[in-house]
Amino acid sequence: MPAKVRVRFAPSPTGPLHIGGVRTALYNYLFAKKHNGDFLLRIEDTDQNRFVEGAEEYIIESLNWCGIPYDEGPGKEAGYGPYKQSERAHLYKKYADELIESGNAYYAFDTAEALDAHRKDHEEKGKTFIYNWHNRQKLQNSLSLPKEEVEKKLTAGEEYVIRFKSPEGETLHLEDEIRGGMEIDTNILDDKVLFKSDGMPTYHLANIVDDHLMEITHVIRGEEWLPSLALHVLLYRAFGWDAPKFAHLPLILKPQGKGKLSKRDGDKMGFPVFPLEWKDPKTGEISSGYREENYLPEAVVNMLSFLGWNPGTEQEFFKLDELVQAFELSRVHKSGAKFDPEKTKWFQQHYLQLQSDEKLAEDFQKILDKKSINSEKKYTTTVVSLLKERAVFVNDIWELGSYFFQAPESFDEKAARKVWKDDTAEIIEKLSQIVEKVEPYNVENLQNQIKTWITDNNIGFGKVMQPFRLSLVGAMQGPDVFEIAALIGKEETVKRLNYAKENL
Repeated sequence: MPAKVRVRFAPSPTGPLHIGGVRTALYNYLFAKKHNGDFLLRIEDTDQNRFVEGAEEYIIESLNWCGIPYDEGPGKEAGYGPYKQSERAHLYKKYADELIESGNAYYAFDTAEALDAHRKDHEEKGKTFIYNWHNRQKLQNSLSLPKEEVEKKLTAGEEYVIRFKSPEGETLHLEDEIRGGMEIDTNILDDKVLFKSDGMPTYHLANIVDDHLMEITHVIRGEEWLPSLALHVLLYRAFGWDAPKFAHLPLILKPQGKGKLSKRDGDKMGFPVFPLEWKDPKTGEISSGYREENYLPEAVVNMLSFLGWNPGTEQEFFKLDELVQAFELSRVHKSGAKFDPEKTKWFQQHYLQLQSDEKLAEDFQKILDKKSINSEKKYTTTVVSLLKERAVFVNDIWELGSYFFQAPESFDEKAARKVWKDDTAEIIEKLSQIVEKVEPYNVENLQNQIKTWITDNNIGFGKVMQPFRLSLVGAMQGPDVFEIAALIGKEETVKRLNYAKENL
């Protein structure tokens, strides 16, 4: 095995990539980069019945959006390709034949109906049917049939499968980088199908052969593959190959903590479970994605990194290069990690604050364009700088500050009842006259002249400032009211004060 670390992410193109899959890719990426290794993408598309149009492109785009692109894979050939199993189909028969020759596999001719009958018979007796050492001699296969009959069946083109011959009466010692040592009694293993007469391998054979030929040193995958570990280790042994190191990642659990996180949980609770939006090519159903919901990729990656791993310190915010430095497989948990949609928003808010005002203004401008609102770049940038602290997403800036771009046409009723008294119209009239005279018109002069007038006339600050805010904003929210007035300009401020006076 080469000294260089080589890991792979090997999804099936059967639909959109779940965030559990993204996390598997992320941990592989972090491990590879930490050890100056290679991160490969392999598309496991041997099951053509479940193949979904556009899924492969979606997987690649998702990895790129998250900032964890693969070093080697479709379109990035590096001498270990092809990187799609459907293009490697010609390779597997040779290895299946090798196992037959070494006595580690055998032909089985049992029909689906015959196997079904055996299953039912066992169930009626309260037993479970397992095709293995216990009964393989009683079934239709090359271990129980005479050699001539086997040859005849193969020559006649009878349908067959090639099954792995699991060892009998052995205790298998397995090692997992996350879970430690395990022992398996080989008597409970079934003789898994490795190859079918249609020329296609099953997942197990293709997976082992590809990992070996691609010189994979570490297999980091979801815990749903843990039951296959014994078979995979036995296959390496049967071929006489060195097995890679294995690490099985914990499940991502529902927010309530019980069961695996699913699309249904996201639909019900209003959060995405896919990195990008996905439109089902068959049904046309659209599933939301983190990108389209305006999450930043850094926030999604930081959130995912903590679903099953911790750095062993108090630090919670990690940029990608910091994650690479901190990541250790030994710090990945064995137990499932509960998904927390609110924590994701918390990460999102943090990374939004780190964005420059210019970059945020650029993104916010797209929202203004959709609303056909013309705004100068400098003005938009200033508005964003005033509001971003309270925002979680770029579109929150509109919710927080639409009044910077549109005068309020209605006013918060509760606030109006509270702050608009019998003498308020008179105060607002006087206030608009003072605003008219402020020159040069800026925050400092507005503040000085209005505060001086309030103090000189012994008016309570609240009696002026609260209706002033309500007039400009339409509600009791927003940054410093003098900042608002200065930004929207003298003419607009006076116009809004007069509108409030007439309509409240």
